[in-house]
Order: sequence, then C-alpha cells, then structure tokens
Amino acid sequence: MKARLPQGVGGGGIGNMQQLMRQAQKMQEQMENLTEELEAKEYSAVSGGGMVKATVSGKMEVLSIDINPEIVDPDDTEMLADVVMAAVNEALRAAIDEKDEKMGAVSGGLSIPGMF
Repeated sequence: MKARLPQGVGGGGIGNMQQLMRQAQKMQEQMENLTEELEAKEYSAVSGGGMVKATVSGKMEVLSIDINPEIVDPDDTEMLADVVMAAVNEALRAAIDEKDEKMGAVSGGLSIPGMF
C-alpha cells in the first residue's frame, strides 16, 4: 500500500522550498524594519500621582527621568527610589509589550530563534 500526502503537500520539491525561503526572507526583512521602527520610539510612564515620569527608548535604554521637586523628601529617599523604579519599569513594560505584539503579528505567533 502506498502512502498518500494531502493535496498540496509535497510534490513541489525544490519549487516549494524556494517559495518557503522567499517567504522566510520577506518575514525577516519585515521584522528587521519593525525592529528599527520600534527602537526609534520613546515610551513614557508616570508614577507617584504624576510626580515622577520616566522615558525609555525602544532599545530599552532610560532616556530621562523627571522628578517633581515636591516629592523629594530628604528623610524618605527610599520612597523616591521606589517611585522612580515603578515609573521606569512601567515604561519598559510598555516598550516590551508593543514589541511582542507587533513582532507576533509579523511572525504569525511563531517564535523563530535568531529572528528577534
């Protein structure tokens, strides 16, 4: 008895492989372009009731931290550190979430090592 593949599977040989390679190359180009676009973006978040604002880049680098002087209490620097950390972490989370969302849309949810 001879095994049969579903219609449209196999039988194409080299032609199907070349088409698959072209699709993979196109997807890689889209991801590279998207990566450049996302790295150029800035993400900001506030904490402490708007007293601290952190801005990060799509490259996950802290660009600025703005602190309202009203929140600075020399006797409570630990609270200031916590508020700054919260703002930075939220801005980084926003950058990561957008990257994951957009890369997932390009890759169709595939996680291909080395692609991103």
